[in-house]
Amino acid sequence: MYTIKTLNEISKAGLSKLPKEEFIIDPAEQDPDGIILRSFQMHDMELGEHLLGVARAGAGTNNIPIEKCTERGIPVFNTPGANANAVKELVLAGLLISSRRIVQGAQWVQQQTSDLEKAVESGKKQFIGPEISGKTLGVIGLGAIGVLVANAALDLGMDVIGYDPFLTLESAWHLSASVDKAETLEELVSQCDYITIHTPLNDKTRHTFHAQLFAVTKPGVRLLNFARGPLVDTEALKNAIDQGIVARYVTDFPEEGLLGNENVILLPHLGASTPESEENCAEMAAVELREYLRYGNIRNSVNFPGCIVPYSGKPRIAISHSNIVNMIGQLGAVFTKHEINIDKMVNNSKGELAYNIIVCDSLPEDTTEIVNDLYAIQSVKRVRILK
Repeated sequence: MYTIKTLNEISKAGLSKLPKEEFIIDPAEQDPDGIILRSFQMHDMELGEHLLGVARAGAGTNNIPIEKCTERGIPVFNTPGANANAVKELVLAGLLISSRRIVQGAQWVQQQTSDLEKAVESGKKQFIGPEISGKTLGVIGLGAIGVLVANAALDLGMDVIGYDPFLTLESAWHLSASVDKAETLEELVSQCDYITIHTPLNDKTRHTFHAQLFAVTKPGVRLLNFARGPLVDTEALKNAIDQGIVARYVTDFPEEGLLGNENVILLPHLGASTPESEENCAEMAAVELREYLRYGNIRNSVNFPGCIVPYSGKPRIAISHSNIVNMIGQLGAVFTKHEINIDKMVNNSKGELAYNIIVCDSLPEDTTEIVNDLYAIQSVKRVRILK
């Protein structure tokens, strides 16, 4: 039996993917085998001795101590694409409210106290805004969400320019051929009437939009940020608004420094706030964690390489270790010592980490000595026997 701790309210549809005869769901468990969470901050949380895997029901993993998990041999899973449609729809709404002053107009109507019809006819001119059809949208980041936004914008009659130096083959398959590609960010921002950001937040992408980039941005741009707040430098943004470079900024990540700015629309992190999205993310996270705990299979991990070996009924050993030379030889020596015949072995790496699934014809009932010999190899982080 595996014990799963939930750190947030997780959809019942997702938890149903963890059969009761194999998994115990216990939010109060202090030392679980697995954790499923959404936005709970884990950085100050003690990681239990038995913790094997962490699954985030969502795409972002900034709330999880990735380095600490990696050092302990704990894969961290996320659910890319599970909330993509929900975010895409909100981005499209963001395009419209950045242009047509819909939010401001609705707020103004609520403030009228008499002769509403006359007030509307005389006051609506202050809320005039351009149509998006025929304008150019720049999409920075062409992952699951960026591709959906780019394709949908084409359907709305926009011209679309994309930028992603790390475009995956899967994303390229789904991206419309009508999307133009920019070679640099500077090339994209200089041509676009609207720009939407869909990149992960890390040390390299923090403050993607800084003073130097704003300086070469097409004046009057509408900028949308439904990815992560710190992708945009707040002080540089406010200066760009004052200079007329940014006509409107719409973000799903409100911060105090932007409150009260009439050219900024702040939303309360609504991107994935749909019942469909929450269910999709929970189901995907639960299945990823289930397949890892059961068989050692890894799909959609942010710190471990993907590694899928279909279950054949034979026992297997899953090993994570530093990605250094001669590791296969050292592992093989242990199997030779214990006269274990290897049926199949898959070794994949990601940066400084490597992961193996080794399917064996058979294993002895007592595997203690095998496990000890594997841990005796200095760079081995985690060994799991899966019979």
